[in-house]
Amino acid sequence: MTFENKLKKKLINRKKVLGCWTSLDNEITSEILANVGFDFLLIDHEHGYGDARGITRQLQSLKQTECSALVRMPNDDEVYVKKSLDTGVNCLMFPAVNTKKDAENIVEMCRYAPGGYRGMAPGMIRATNYGMDVKNYFEKIEKELLIVCQIETAEGVSNIEDIGKIDGVDMLFIGPMDLSTSINKFGKFEDPMFLDTIEKAKEKIFKTGKFSGIIPYGKFSWQELLNEGFDLTTAGTEISILRDATMSILDDFKKLK
Repeated sequence: MTFENKLKKKLINRKKVLGCWTSLDNEITSEILANVGFDFLLIDHEHGYGDARGITRQLQSLKQTECSALVRMPNDDEVYVKKSLDTGVNCLMFPAVNTKKDAENIVEMCRYAPGGYRGMAPGMIRATNYGMDVKNYFEKIEKELLIVCQIETAEGVSNIEDIGKIDGVDMLFIGPMDLSTSINKFGKFEDPMFLDTIEKAKEKIFKTGKFSGIIPYGKFSWQELLNEGFDLTTAGTEISILRDATMSILDDFKKLK
């Protein structure tokens, strides 16, 4: 098993990266999207389907590609994080990180002692090639790990500077939908209050020196967001791509009747 974090390497080399959000817990779909050429698949375990075995299947489907798996945790659940890392995934996203303390705890649950409290099972996990490459894994995992903290609330925006100071936090990622909801402006992406809030978030994140991420929202496409200076974004979800493409086909078909 290779331990190199391809996504993190691209970001360090200042390359813009584009991914696809996935939630269907399907290794065949993931394999197709990876072979198309996305830099990463954002495997959603907050709202999407799946479990640790599903992560393993999808990692296996990406094995021969240049596409990385970025797995979004349901929350900062120590057991779920541990089981996810044990599969061999090295990119994790955490939703609704609001404080410095939240970020510190996230980093610590991802690291082995003395830097954290991740539990050890070196002889039985996929991450160590089932015990056949323990030394290599333990020497490299902390360096190769990519930890993404989502900024999705007004509280999170107010604490971006402090969150960005935490060693081990690699990226700050804006969640526009939850951010708009947190200020009682659900989906109102043109509202002055939302525009002011998200602009503050962008400026603060860029100043931290951490990698930056966001998803398309309102009138902003993935192209425009990358041009604005973000390092990472997505081109939609596998569900939206499937839904919109098939709806378009059927709309054209109905016009023939």
